[in-house]
Amino acid sequence: MMILKLGFVFLMLFCITACSQKHFYTVRDDATVLYYDNADAKEVLFASSIDHFALHPAIATDDRLWEISVPLHEEFAYFYIVDGAITLPGCTLKQQDDFGSQNCLYVKGM
Repeated sequence: MMILKLGFVFLMLFCITACSQKHFYTVRDDATVLYYDNADAKEVLFASSIDHFALHPAIATDDRLWEISVPLHEEFAYFYIVDGAITLPGCTLKQQDDFGSQNCLYVKGM
């Protein structure tokens, strides 16, 4: 019975952490495709150091997932603007920006 309870606890922890991932990416041919999960968002914009932080609208692919494709680079800094608010999506790598805040950092292969 104790093993069953521990198994249930581990399963719940896995589901909670797996379901809480709000941001992920894939690499396709010559592009990096970033996904942001937010069912409440009305507008998601993406900005990166690739083009001096020009704003690009992300495309809603379903009720909660937003997608943006950028040219493949080894490394770039980025952030989202979600319904007018600058948002970092829980990225593991971050760097200080020139304004006292932080940006997410994409590094190919990490």
